[in-house]
Amino acid sequence: MSGAVWFVAGLFTVPGIVLITGIVLLGAAGGFSARQPPTAIEKWAAVKARALALPAEAKSRPNPIAVTPEGLAEAKEHWADHCASCHGNNGSGDTAMGKNMYPPAPDMRSSATQHRTDGELFFIIENGLRLTGMPAWGTPGDPGQDSWKLVHFIRRLPRLTFGEEKEMEKLNPKSSRERLEEEQEEKFLRGEISDESHAAHQHH
Repeated sequence: MSGAVWFVAGLFTVPGIVLITGIVLLGAAGGFSARQPPTAIEKWAAVKARALALPAEAKSRPNPIAVTPEGLAEAKEHWADHCASCHGNNGSGDTAMGKNMYPPAPDMRSSATQHRTDGELFFIIENGLRLTGMPAWGTPGDPGQDSWKLVHFIRRLPRLTFGEEKEMEKLNPKSSRERLEEEQEEKFLRGEISDESHAAHQHH
């Protein structure tokens, strides 16, 4: 065969070998359970997949939204309501959902995230990343102003204060049981229910 044919064959053969090797090692490591920590091959593949998923134009795309206190406040509320379930209010990813995803939700305060350009972060928010659990939040035809504001808030995460985190807790999605417990707590603090009633409710 000619050199060109061998080259083309190699392009398809090498990724195939890597994929097969990865599957074999995954099986040896315990299958595809999300409880298993990512192998070295998976980590490498994830990095490569993220790089391939981001188009070149996204990297150089500037943020068209100026940083303002109002915009950051809106983004903080948006983050607490939509993103904190996986990423945590502080961006650490230390949540029940975030830690048990495969791969786990990344620490948004880390250099790996903070070194990404605004355009890259925007693209990920808008379009998601396959096989990571990150959904696509963008709507076709929408300019994505909320996503651009979220990019500014992500830059703020490494400097988020304890007070801001506590404020965000009030905005986090809650189950009906959690809302009921909060209502009972507020009534107890206002003296509307007795210690016994409050203790009984907390026990249940």
